[in-house]
Amino acid sequence: MEVLIREYRADDLAAMISIWNEIVEEGIAFPQDHPLDLDGAARFFQSQSFTGVAEFGGQIAGLYILHPNNVGRCAHLANASFAVSSLLRGKKVGESLVLHSLCKGKELGFRVLQFNAVVKTNTAAIHLYEKLGFTRLGTIPGGFRMKNGSFEDIIPFYIEL
Repeated sequence: MEVLIREYRADDLAAMISIWNEIVEEGIAFPQDHPLDLDGAARFFQSQSFTGVAEFGGQIAGLYILHPNNVGRCAHLANASFAVSSLLRGKKVGESLVLHSLCKGKELGFRVLQFNAVVKTNTAAIHLYEKLGFTRLGTIPGGFRMKNGSFEDIIPFYIEL
């Protein structure tokens, strides 16, 4: 089966919220610590430079958001977050989302895609980013508070678009 990436639509929100909140509630990858509700999700996803969804087998399998990483003289640096349903991991959905974000970022005029806080224990993401040519910028000790209250290192990554 092929992964199709497209811009999200309002009728995708329920599936998107479910996938996003699954990651938030796992508490091991996203910095957010509160789940999205329908109103908050609509505002949040609409406020991004681009929000894309992945369709796989006729269902929403994942999503990504793309936006400036900073303001003003640094607004040409993009940031993105990716979420894949736990039921559909291992099917190249995440890779398809990242590859799409690289093209979309360039199309929108961004020059660099930077990830600020890839949690060290997120080995699947780290493997994918390195496979796709992202560069590690080092390690920030204890930069992420896990759901259980412990602290884990984070690794910033970037790639030129």
